[in-house]
Amino acid sequence: MRNLFRFLVYSIVFIIPDILFSQSIKEVFLSRQNGLVADSIVLSDTIVLNNIRKKPIISFLIDEKIHTTADGIVKTDEEARSLMVGNKIMLSLSKAEINKPGWSCKLIFKNISGDTVSLSNVVPFGFNNESVTITGAGSDDLARAWLFRPGYKPFRIILPDNAWETGYSSFDAGEGYSVCAIARRQEIYGGIKKRYVTILPPTASVEYQIFADVFKGEWQNGMRLMFRDRLLYEIEMFDNSLYERPDLAWIRKSYLMILQMAWDREYYDRMQGRYMFPEVIKKGIELFGNIDIYGIWPTWPRLGLDQRNQWDMYRDLPGGIIQLKNYAQLSRLTKTKFFIAYNPWDKSTRKNDHLKSIAELIRETEADGVVLDAIGSSTYELQSAADSVRKGVIMYSEGMAVISDMPGIIAGRVHNAIYMSPELNLNKLIKPDFSIFRVCDVGEDIIHREIAISFFNGYGTELNMFRPGGRNDSYRNDLTFLARTTFILRQNNDAFLDPDWTPVIETASDNVYVNRWNHGRKTVYTVLNLKHEGYEGRLFEVDENDERHFISLWDHEDEIPEEGDGKKWIAVSTEGWPESYTGTRKEGSVQCIAAFPALLKTFIRGDSLYISCHEKGNIVIWKGNPSYQAEKEEIKLRRDTVIRVNDLFGYHEGKIVVQLVEDEILKDENILH
Repeated sequence: MRNLFRFLVYSIVFIIPDILFSQSIKEVFLSRQNGLVADSIVLSDTIVLNNIRKKPIISFLIDEKIHTTADGIVKTDEEARSLMVGNKIMLSLSKAEINKPGWSCKLIFKNISGDTVSLSNVVPFGFNNESVTITGAGSDDLARAWLFRPGYKPFRIILPDNAWETGYSSFDAGEGYSVCAIARRQEIYGGIKKRYVTILPPTASVEYQIFADVFKGEWQNGMRLMFRDRLLYEIEMFDNSLYERPDLAWIRKSYLMILQMAWDREYYDRMQGRYMFPEVIKKGIELFGNIDIYGIWPTWPRLGLDQRNQWDMYRDLPGGIIQLKNYAQLSRLTKTKFFIAYNPWDKSTRKNDHLKSIAELIRETEADGVVLDAIGSSTYELQSAADSVRKGVIMYSEGMAVISDMPGIIAGRVHNAIYMSPELNLNKLIKPDFSIFRVCDVGEDIIHREIAISFFNGYGTELNMFRPGGRNDSYRNDLTFLARTTFILRQNNDAFLDPDWTPVIETASDNVYVNRWNHGRKTVYTVLNLKHEGYEGRLFEVDENDERHFISLWDHEDEIPEEGDGKKWIAVSTEGWPESYTGTRKEGSVQCIAAFPALLKTFIRGDSLYISCHEKGNIVIWKGNPSYQAEKEEIKLRRDTVIRVNDLFGYHEGKIVVQLVEDEILKDENILH
């Protein structure tokens, strides 16, 4: 009869990353008491974890009221266990016949009442203050998934577009192990699917799958396992072919995109009858060094006003296709890639074969990429059509590709339908080399906060110029802010592609968040401050044996670690803002700290700058803080060099920044005065 009081799910010994020590959950035993609660876990090598006793299998909301599977009387048969909840829902739990590693089970919620009910916030092993949890909160925002951590206030996150309702939890299970688990909505029978809620009329039901496994180390390892390694259990294998193509690798070094409509007067002055595009490129160089991607949009919202299709509209532009080809070539001379747009919904105008037409347009314009309107993914057929006429063409979706679509496209957006971007984007954790750009609708509002969050998450910004207006003094100030973040992102591109980056490390203050990125012997910490008064003081710990030196890449000043409470701390300073800006797109400030090995040795004596370095790369010497507007001199690396500052910059008093750069990537930095 023991089988009546335990629930055994399939097991498999599965070789997984080192953070799991090749362990996996073999059995979950349920308590003999009322309800569906865990009693113990058995791992694949027979280790028993008892620290989960009395944890409910799930918690959830019915009509916004919280329930757990610890409540109620359980009925058991050989196939499943069932539990009645509040005389409204019959919940059935059964074995999941899924050939995946770890522990899994199937849950079916069925409305047994005469009224329509809502189901939401399904969290495996229950929502509580001791667990790291992801679930929904609030009701007004399009993005209302939140991450809860013990000891900190929760903050908003971005999940894949088909997984907003996903529940997650991780907790200490004893014996040096932690459990992590996700709950994912599957089939709905007679109900209504909403982003965060399932509406269940009488007799309707919805199925969820629970997946769980064990890990060791910091709590972020559990999220890496479920989101990055297991891909939320959405696909079996990830075809990485597109990501490994050398001709497409350029997109991973891109952080600034501008999209304009063909009738924007900054692109074409109809009063003078001439193109202004060379001025766009010139201004981009002056402010940003270069624009990584420029895209032209000549179709919607005019498309459909007459019989012309989207291909006709390109050819009807002043100068036609030849002019577009000239500008694509001009763009590449200035390190800018030129994009066109594709409207897959254009089916009621003059008919053309879309795949042949897009291939022909790419060939004629020599476009480097295609903005895909109204879809969040690409197709192998579309990529093949581009490949047939030109290598290195990127497909860029309007939305963010979901996990199952990511193998077919390597770039996408955080859409401006999410008006206030959540602080952390877990799509970056799922696939760190998927190139993400946050849409900043210039005509919509101030974009300062969105730039700060993009930088914090290590990805780029799309300046969307479609909407009229917005190009005022505040916008120009934001462009200066964007130039600073873009400079750091580009110089540290190697770190921002870190497959093992760590989101939101522990900090000494709430509302000040830190992400950690590594490459080789370099570590970069991006800091997002959401305190209106700013922040000044110790913020995060570093290894007490870390002998590297620390630099603020935001202020270009040395950061000397402080000792306190037996630990080694990095102190940071971030700017504040008027309290009235809080909760608007004017809020937010950033900081960036980097740890470098001591590859450069420099000092100043009188007017002489002494430089010693035995590493590969070039030496870049800056007059003041490095930026796209700052004066600099670049010299080929010699082991020992002496240069007069006067020969470089004339008479100068103040800061000199010396950087070791190889292939445009920062390897070390010294600050001198």
